[in-house]
Amino acid sequence: MSFIKEKYLWLALRLSMAWIFLWPFFDKVFGLGFDGVSPTYGFLTHATQGPFAGIFQAMAGNVIVDWLFMLGLLGIGLALLINKKVRFAGYMGALLMLLMWLAVMPPEHNPFLDDHIVYGLLLLLLGSQEKK
Repeated sequence: MSFIKEKYLWLALRLSMAWIFLWPFFDKVFGLGFDGVSPTYGFLTHATQGPFAGIFQAMAGNVIVDWLFMLGLLGIGLALLINKKVRFAGYMGALLMLLMWLAVMPPEHNPFLDDHIVYGLLLLLLGSQEKK
């Protein structure tokens, strides 16, 4: 990949991951995709399955969970976008991805691996990069 400088690939990865978090934030704030009062209710009541489904379903619609989720989406997305606190954002984003993976465990198309795990690993990789 000599035609693409590594720093541009890291930039593209960081900005792509920022958009992964910022889009659902804006979607839920402005009601672009789904109607509803709670940003977590639909996912936590309908998409959850597996051994932890009951735990996640019990959190559905909780105001504190809604606020934490929305602040997490915004904070992680902005940190990645403006390249500040990327290490912390990477770790928190990976934690959020792990929790979302646990909510849908086992994943629909693979007995273990899905996009939540891949995104989590990418976030850990971004967070581990030293600024030069």
